Amino acid sequence: MYLYEFVWENKEIFKLVYTLIIGLICFFIVLRTHRLFKLSSHQGIRYFRNAFFFYGLAFIMRYILGIVYFLENESGLYQFLIKGVFEFFLIMAGFSLLYSLLWRKFEPERGIHSSLFNLRFAFFYLLALIVVVLDYLWATYFFMFLLQIILFISASIISYANYKQSEKSGFLRLYFIVIVLNLIAWLANFLVATFFDWHRGGVIGIYVLNIIIFFLFLYGVISATKKQKQLKNG
Repeated sequence: MYLYEFVWENKEIFKLVYTLIIGLICFFIVLRTHRLFKLSSHQGIRYFRNAFFFYGLAFIMRYILGIVYFLENESGLYQFLIKGVFEFFLIMAGFSLLYSLLWRKFEPERGIHSSLFNLRFAFFYLLALIVVVLDYLWATYFFMFLLQIILFISASIISYANYKQSEKSGFLRLYFIVIVLNLIAWLANFLVATFFDWHRGGVIGIYVLNIIIFFLFLYGVISATKKQKQLKNG
């Protein structure tokens, strides 16, 4: 109980630490997965990489815009911008993770020229923007939560099927576990926001769970990169 009080009383410092941790993890994941893509030419890795590019942008931009809002005492419209940018990039990260599991159904084996700017992702950008606007009009996070829960339920089912079909590899097992943890985190976010009015204990717990999830993703990426290098050199 005292720990929660201490964290909440120093929440601005912990927000900075939290943002730095998530931002650095995303940075390393983007670098590692880019190298892994160069080694393997696996198109799904490009979309996995993009997911953490969007995650990094979401958390870093929210913190930077939040500082400007606080220092400049900007209007409510600026506060909407902070929320909207954060939501938009989070939603795009969810779409990218799911698409990293489904890309073969929509693209040729060699992939397409750009993994960020193409017709399929233009549709995702549009959907993300619609969700942001709906949440703004209804003054809620409900539509984002609903979409993310649907995305991660779908990703959990697909990643489990991949794990079962691939002789139960350690990496795919970890990937499935992390996707399920993501689903749990979004469900927890929804419950804390809807039924507990962002209770501080729940918010801190979600922050801790998010850090664990991102570290597990980083661990999986590092392991996969080392394995790919060993296969290439061996």
